[in-house]
Amino acid sequence: MQKANINGKVWRFGKDIDTDLIIAARYLNTSEPAELAKHVMEDADPEFVNKMNKGDVIVAGENFGCGSSREHAPIALKAAGVAAVIAPTFARIFYRNSFNMGLPIFELNESAEINEGDEVSVDMDAGTVTNKTTNKTYNFTPIPEFMQELIDAGGLMNFAKNEIEDKK
Repeated sequence: MQKANINGKVWRFGKDIDTDLIIAARYLNTSEPAELAKHVMEDADPEFVNKMNKGDVIVAGENFGCGSSREHAPIALKAAGVAAVIAPTFARIFYRNSFNMGLPIFELNESAEINEGDEVSVDMDAGTVTNKTTNKTYNFTPIPEFMQELIDAGGLMNFAKNEIEDKK
């Protein structure tokens, strides 16, 4: 099944963006996605949630999502409307949590060539990121089909519910 492309405006962040910068610990008294979304990236850019639009894309440096193993970080990003995160590398637990929560993330070595404000398109099937501002296309290793299914279902819990329903 062919997946829809992700198209959005780029918001740029540096390397080693940890889970406390994605969603500060002071907001972790809730797991409510809408509440977490109000504060996403607040300590890195206090105006981020006011400037971004649903469907925008974060492009960052290496080791995005380092720090704690809490799932609040990808939940907050997804709930805020971030369509995807692109970085050269991700902390392994953040990588897994993102797919479990239904947030698409893509490892792209050339992410430093994409600037804030650029418009990008991600083709998950082809494994390409096209910077529509510069008309340059980059290749990444496509996400395995089973992980794309997690994204399509909206995360692991929805995927499991669908699997159970299909077997009834």
